[in-house]
Amino acid sequence: MAIEIGQVGMATVVVETNNTAEYMGSGTLPVFATPAMVALMEKAAYTGIQGDLGDGEGSVGIHMETSHEAASPLGATITAMATVVAVDGRKVTFEVVAKEGEKVIGRGTHERFIINNEKFMAKIVTG
Repeated sequence: MAIEIGQVGMATVVVETNNTAEYMGSGTLPVFATPAMVALMEKAAYTGIQGDLGDGEGSVGIHMETSHEAASPLGATITAMATVVAVDGRKVTFEVVAKEGEKVIGRGTHERFIINNEKFMAKIVTG
């Protein structure tokens, strides 16, 4: 595992009906949903480190702390960026930010844990 502080991952999505608060049940308006923003931040984080993991390794989210600071309408393009700020053994901490153009719509911190995919899934299946 060669994850370095300062590494960046990015992910982008367009606000469509299926990622609005109204559709996802997290609100009643046709604006970008907070759960969709969190998922986009997680995607930016895991894609930013996936290439540095060993064969059969993956990562799982273990903590997310965010604020959703501005609404985004249908058709808006949202980009999330996750920057590695700490590596403690198998735990990786990111600063995450989501933007609509240059406007910050959300920010926070996210932690992921590096796992062996096969062992992780075996624990889930067998309990």
